[in-house]
Formats: sequence, structure tokens, C-alpha cells
Amino acid sequence: MLTDAQQVERREVIVRLLREGVVRKQDDLVRLLKRTGMEATQSSISRDLRDLGVSKASGRYVLPADEVTRANGDFGTLTQFVRQLRRAGPSITVLRTTIGAAQSVAVAIDKADWPEVAGTISGDDTIFIATAGARAQQQLIGRLRGLFQV
Repeated sequence: MLTDAQQVERREVIVRLLREGVVRKQDDLVRLLKRTGMEATQSSISRDLRDLGVSKASGRYVLPADEVTRANGDFGTLTQFVRQLRRAGPSITVLRTTIGAAQSVAVAIDKADWPEVAGTISGDDTIFIATAGARAQQQLIGRLRGLFQV
């Protein structure tokens, strides 16, 4: 049985491993942890990933938005998942992502707390972003184009 300190240490290593490279399967993570001298089982990794808020997008594990988002709009590795941006009227903007990435990107947008964003709704590969009107939408689109290169 792990102590709380050992569990915290293992989770810190998991976060570091996910930041440093692509991890596609829990078994891969178990193997990577073993190389660092930490023993783990698939079921313990599954719990760790759930408790850390890690999601799977485009076939790889992705850290939650609060691990990659900064107040200044730094979205870290999430930028690679956004594919398309378009307007859907004067106050709705639609972002298309790779399959499975929309929720992580939407959470990052919400946590960035941009004044022009009223809220987001996400599916598997689509995000609807609501703004108060056309002026706020224009500000948002400028920010999104600069951030995601779309």
C-alpha cells in the first residue's frame, strides 16, 4: 500500500511524463514509471489518470486544462488539436477539433476567463462559444486565430 507521499510523487511523475512525450496506453505509462523506479499497476494508473483529470484526445493522454492553461492564454499542447474556426451568427463561434479534444480545449477556454466569452458547450470534436454580441465575437475570433493558427 502506498503512502500519501508516494502517491503524490507518482502522480507528479505521471504529469511530467505526459508533458514530455506522447503516451497512448496505460500499459505504456506503467512501463515508463517502472523505468523511473516506480511500481504501478494498470488499475492504479487508471485511478491516477482519473484523479488528475487526464483525458484522451487523438489517441493520446492529455493533461487537464489547468495543467496547460495560463491566465495569459497559453494553451500548451492543446493548440495542436484545433482544426477550424467559423462564425455561426453574430454571437456564436464554432471551433472544430480532432476527435476527443473538444472538451479539453473548451475547459481551457473557460479557465482562461476571457471577458468576451459568455460560455462554452463542447462535444467530441466541436465547441460552441457564446459571446455577448458581434463586437465580443470579433475580439474572440482575433484571440483564437492568434492562438490556434486557424
